[in-house]
Amino acid sequence: MPKGGRKGGHKGRMRTYTSPEEIDAQMKAEKERKKIEEEADGATVNDDNQTEDKPAGSGSEDSDEEDSDKKKGVEGLIEIENPNRVAQKSKKVTEIELEGPKQLSRREREEIEKQKAKERYMKMHLAGKTDQAKADLARLAIIRKQREEAAKKKDEERKAKEAAAAAAAATKGLHTLSLK
Repeated sequence: MPKGGRKGGHKGRMRTYTSPEEIDAQMKAEKERKKIEEEADGATVNDDNQTEDKPAGSGSEDSDEEDSDKKKGVEGLIEIENPNRVAQKSKKVTEIELEGPKQLSRREREEIEKQKAKERYMKMHLAGKTDQAKADLARLAIIRKQREEAAKKKDEERKAKEAAAAAAAATKGLHTLSLK
């Protein structure tokens, strides 16, 4: 059983159909209205042709004005005053400012500021002015001292070995001489 317990549409209304006579009557009324509009437009075109005081391009301007007066959809039937609706304006190429300063969004401004702060920090770090750089330099100084001490100790041990080897060779040489 379907949802709601009944067959048919979900709205619960009976479907109504327009009869062919009503359709014919509507079409005839529409044709008559179009004829009346064409006759009115034809009269204005004839008036424009009779008066030659206007330049030849003025006829196209009148048709442009009529096109802008025509409204889409229901706008022609009902006058709507919506304060939130923004009418789209077409800009001319001469009005567009390419060289003017652009307004950045908050995110873009914050991102640029963040990058600049990072660059400043890196410059200070390389100069050794930040706390982290100072700690790094101190740690490097300690490591250098330890390495120098280790190198000195190794050098002393090597010299001691050489001295011991030389002494052993000298005693060996005396030992061999005494046997002869």
